[in-house]
Amino acid sequence: MNSQHPDGSVFSNVVRAPEDPILGVTVAYNKDTSPNKLNLGVGAYRTEEGKPLVLNVVRRAEQLLVNDPSRVKEYLPIVGLAEFNKLSAKLIFGADSPAIQENRVATVQGLSGTGSLRIGAEFLARHYYERTIYIPVPTWGNHPKIFTIAGLSVKTYRYYDPETRGLDFKGLLEDLGAAPSGAVVLLHACAHNPTGVDPTLSQWEQIRQLMRSKGLLPFFDSAYQGFASGSLDADAQSVRMFVADGGECLAAQSYAKNMGLYGERVGALSIVLKTADVASKVESQLKLVIRPMYSNPPIHGASIVATILKDSDMYKEWTEELKAMADRIIRMRQLLFDTLLERGTPGDWSHIIKQIGMFTFTGLNTEQVTFMTKEYHIYMTSDGRISMAGLSSRTVPHLADAIHAAVTRIP
Repeated sequence: MNSQHPDGSVFSNVVRAPEDPILGVTVAYNKDTSPNKLNLGVGAYRTEEGKPLVLNVVRRAEQLLVNDPSRVKEYLPIVGLAEFNKLSAKLIFGADSPAIQENRVATVQGLSGTGSLRIGAEFLARHYYERTIYIPVPTWGNHPKIFTIAGLSVKTYRYYDPETRGLDFKGLLEDLGAAPSGAVVLLHACAHNPTGVDPTLSQWEQIRQLMRSKGLLPFFDSAYQGFASGSLDADAQSVRMFVADGGECLAAQSYAKNMGLYGERVGALSIVLKTADVASKVESQLKLVIRPMYSNPPIHGASIVATILKDSDMYKEWTEELKAMADRIIRMRQLLFDTLLERGTPGDWSHIIKQIGMFTFTGLNTEQVTFMTKEYHIYMTSDGRISMAGLSSRTVPHLADAIHAAVTRIP
């Protein structure tokens, strides 16, 4: 036997990789046999009964697709389903967006938010002169990995203030002000993950002015449009502000949360450009990024989205179901806040109702999180982020008890 490969495999020297910190929470949760266990780690919506939800409008759309004998399973073009791309750009930029009317937007279908970010990152690494991207601290754990692996240099800007459990606006402006001219800046369009802390509209306007004056290139990650406030237009205001000034930007969209299409992997990347000619050239290069990666995207999820977005009745039904999901999360925030107040839990917990979207950054430290998992079988990421969508009126008291015990025993 080859001495270099003691167990006979040429891969015997491969080191076992650690669990993904977010998905690892679910692995640990699944092994727990306690009847009171609660998974607040993964960002997926759950009903009041704690069950995954398939929207009625999605079922209706799928039924239409299945019953249509003219539908085939042929490959989509490299850029994806044309109708889906057109409707996705309209959804994020607004139906009356001048950028769309002037054909200045290049849109391609991507594999949900992650895939769309990756396409954008690879494109920038090949075709943009400043290969540095600034991401907020903290941000979604996959962001630095996606941009680094695509060949961009990742730097950070201040975003969250642990003292106020709100936005470090001064730090944000200082860091972006010190960034080199032309750098790319990753912005969460709404419902910042993991903190749930968003700039106000007037703060967004200041960010826009600063970025445009320094020639910084905005790259929006829009994973929660409509899911944060319950309004599709309100949740896209930050992006539309940057498009309205005539400048260029990138936007990655995901339909995982707002249509509940998690496992269908449906998303889009749109790049807003100065002219229609540049947009057409950019699209031609996006094809060269996609082709060796996965050739072309899957057809089913994009067809569901297009079916819903193009039909006014279905679109209306979707907005109602979307608002119901957003409202339930807002109710859970209020309930958790009220319950902690009733218990007299030490500290100020108003950030729970001030933050927005799927996640709350509780401010709990690693020791407190470990204690809650061990003693109360509550699972969350070690930074104290909890998914509000995983809560119900039945489980909030259990969580409140755990938080109360954690902050009382481990200050």
